[in-house]
Order: sequence, then C-alpha cells, then structure tokens
Amino acid sequence: MSVSLSAKQVVKRYGGVVALADGNLEVEAGEVLALLGANGSGKSTLSKIITGVVAPNEGQLHLDGKLVSFSSPNDARKVGITAVYQELSLIPDMTVMENIWLTHEPRTLWRVNKAAMRRGTRDLLALFDGTISAGLTPDALVKDLPPDERQIVEICKALSHQPRLVILDEATASLDSQQVQRLYELVQDWKARGMAIVFVSHRMEEIRLFADRATVLRNGRSVGTRDLANTTDSELVEMMIEGAAQLGERTRAPLPDDAPVRLKVSALRGARLRNISFEAHDGELLGIGGLHGQGQSELLLALFGAIPFSGSVVLSGKSVHFRHPRQAMACDVAFVPGDRATEGLLLSRSILENLHLPSWAKFGTPLKMDRARADAQRSVEELQLVAESLDALASSLSGGNAQKVVIGKWLLRSPKLLLLNDPTKGVDVGAKGEFYQLLDKLRQSGAAIILYSSDDDELIGLCDRVLVFHDGRLTAELAGDQVTRANLVTASMGAHPAAQPQ
Repeated sequence: MSVSLSAKQVVKRYGGVVALADGNLEVEAGEVLALLGANGSGKSTLSKIITGVVAPNEGQLHLDGKLVSFSSPNDARKVGITAVYQELSLIPDMTVMENIWLTHEPRTLWRVNKAAMRRGTRDLLALFDGTISAGLTPDALVKDLPPDERQIVEICKALSHQPRLVILDEATASLDSQQVQRLYELVQDWKARGMAIVFVSHRMEEIRLFADRATVLRNGRSVGTRDLANTTDSELVEMMIEGAAQLGERTRAPLPDDAPVRLKVSALRGARLRNISFEAHDGELLGIGGLHGQGQSELLLALFGAIPFSGSVVLSGKSVHFRHPRQAMACDVAFVPGDRATEGLLLSRSILENLHLPSWAKFGTPLKMDRARADAQRSVEELQLVAESLDALASSLSGGNAQKVVIGKWLLRSPKLLLLNDPTKGVDVGAKGEFYQLLDKLRQSGAAIILYSSDDDELIGLCDRVLVFHDGRLTAELAGDQVTRANLVTASMGAHPAAQPQ
C-alpha cells in the first residue's frame, strides 16, 4: 500500500470570497505532512477539496501521477482517501457501531451483517485500549460519550474505510495526552505500512512530534514547504502570519492586592467535583489546569447553572445557587464553550443572529433591527472578524472567526464574570493573539475571568493564578513564579508541587 498525492494551483471561490487562491501540496507514501496556517488561510478548504467534500474552481489533483477529480467524499474514499475533521460528523442518536460503518456496512447477501460490524468495531476500538473508558462499546450511543471518546469514534470511522491517505484535521484537539500518544504510535505504524498522512494542528509540539515536513498556507496561498528538522518554530510562525516577528510577549499589570472578590466558592461538589473551594477577583484571569477530563468543564458548567451541584457560591457579595443559565446571565455571568459547533453557534443562522443570541430581548418588540445591526457591526470591528457580511451564515466562517462570534455574543453583554471552557482549542496563533488582547481589555474593565485551558503554555503566559485539577479535586493553587510547567505537570498527576491550595 503506497500513495503519493499532489494538489497544484488549486482555487476555490465562494461568491466574492476567495477561500483558496493558490493551494499547493505534495505528500508521499510513508510520511506525515503537516498543513499549517492561520484560521482562514485555506487549510480546511484544501483538505475538503482533496477529500471530495467541495469542488475546486481551478487547479489539479494528481494521485500516483494520474489526474483525478472527486465529485463527492465517496469518490475519494473509493481510491483510499478519507479524513478526520475538527468538527465531528457523527450522528448523536446512533450507536458507535452504526456511526463507524454508516453507508458501508458489512453485508451477507441483502442483509447487514451485524456480527461482523460488532467484531470490526471492537477491533478498531481495541487500537485505543488503555486510553478509553469501559463505556466506549459498539452499542454505546454517541450522545452519551465525552468529547475525547467521540473524537476516537471519528478516527475509527475513518479507519474503517482502510484508507491509503488520511487527513487528520485537528484530530488531537479533544484528546488527552495519553490518547495523543497512542494516536502517535498508530501513525508510526501507518507510516511503516506506506500510508500517507496530512496532519493539521495548531499545537507546535504535536506538529513536531507527528510530522516530517510542513506546508504552510497564508491568505489562501501556499507559501512554502519545510523540513521540520531544519526549521525553527519562529520561522514557521513567520511563514504563517505576515508581521509575526512583530508580535511580542503579552505584558500584564499585576493584580492589586486589594482587588475586590467577585466570586467565592466553598465546598462545591457535583458528579465529578469533590470539595472545591477558591476565590476569583475583579480584574483577575484565573486559570484552571490539569489533564483533560478532571472536572474542569464541570466546574464551569456548575457555576453557569447548567448542571446541579452542592456547596456555597457567593457572587458580587451575594449568595447564589443558579439552577439554569438564564439565572446566571441575569447576574452578568457569561460562558464560552470549547465546542463551538454544537454548543456555541447556530451554524445555519446568520452571524448577526448568533451575535445577539443572548441579547435579542434588549432590542424591544418589535425588534429595532437598525440598532441591533449597528451593535453587531461594532462587535465585528472590535473582534476583527473576517466575514463576507453580517448576513453570512455562521457555517461559512473559519474556525478562528467562528470562535470570535461565540465570544463576541457574550462581550456585547459586558459580563462581570466570564467563564471560558478551553476556548482556543483549534484556534490559530494569530486569532489567539487577538483573543488574548480581548481578555486583557476585559480584565482592565474589572471583569473576573476563569479560563480552563488544555494548553499549559497558555496558562503560564496568561494567568495570574492557576488552579490545578486531578480526579475532580483541586490539587494545587499556583501563583507568580510558581506557575511553571514542572509544577503544572506534577499537580496534574495528583502529586504535590511547591504550592498547595489554601
């Protein structure tokens, strides 16, 4: 099994918007090629053209030296090309087994061979033994699985087609470190068997772990391919973003000692939370760290009234116990989810509608649309949102711009407490920088911000303090010089770093 694929001068236009102006890519059998670029640079568009999801306006694809074109993903799968996308394609109300084999179920004459489906599903899931829970079975409903296990089902779905070339488009974004390591081991095996892999990620350490070479896109154009062994991170970033060399480190004024307490949590417990206590101050960016799935998301959801909990919560000096997000919103609390496709946006509705999802009531009855459009336009300018118009569908946005809308809809409400659930997952370097600037503005306005991030570097670079979770418990509270990678890793494993929670 071997494959070589090249894309040459590929162009894709959507009306007046050029999503891809000059896309070029070459990947050989037995190698991993990283596809890099800022959100909106054309990575996803080029990936979808290669896998037959969209058709190019111009350009050529060559497979093993022969000109090819695909009118559908099924055409690409027939020649061994498939993908694992950042936004999952699974059907929540179907089982794991049904999702993996959908449209190509094993058959005996005219009947689906469910025994063969079950065996095949078990074999695929066995690839991730030791990194998944006992609840991930062939008959489990996808809607009952956590995000990391849904992502693993998505990977298994792609593998069920026995591909010769697979595109991993942010396939690691929802996985924990053990699962990423297992995927790396699988990729090494695929390389040895002659598979070609295109790897899309915004985590530089993963790019260097997985990939041999990198092709960089910028503003819809390929700007070069580099051997990663001979290229520095800063050189890659400079290729990805014009003027990247001018992006300095974020500077932050220290939190005043007398900053008012905005939030005080005492002995908070829930299904995944065990006796959590801490404070967050006005103007503070409080980080939440630890390995994926240790209760961080549950804490934020509890504070937003989305899941039940017990314990004491004091917000702005008043005791509260939100049982619904509406109650939290009425007290100037906002929540930004990490899964923008299923939790943050209505993809089939316009950017304008999405920006005002939590706020339409303030525009009266009948709606004062001129005022709503003016407010939305100001938000678009502040967020530096790249979009055709306010009336464009949210589904037309790149990943980074889509996340800006998710954040922007809450910024329009001027929150006093902002809860962020891994908001930069799958967001490029440039969009992250703009997002960090927005957080700085919010801090300076006096808002308290609680940020859960799966990126330790983000926590180290942004946060005044970091609370580290392990197995639903708060195992360390790090501040100042104690916020180091060594302490974060130590505490995330349940051990005791230099500082302990008060």
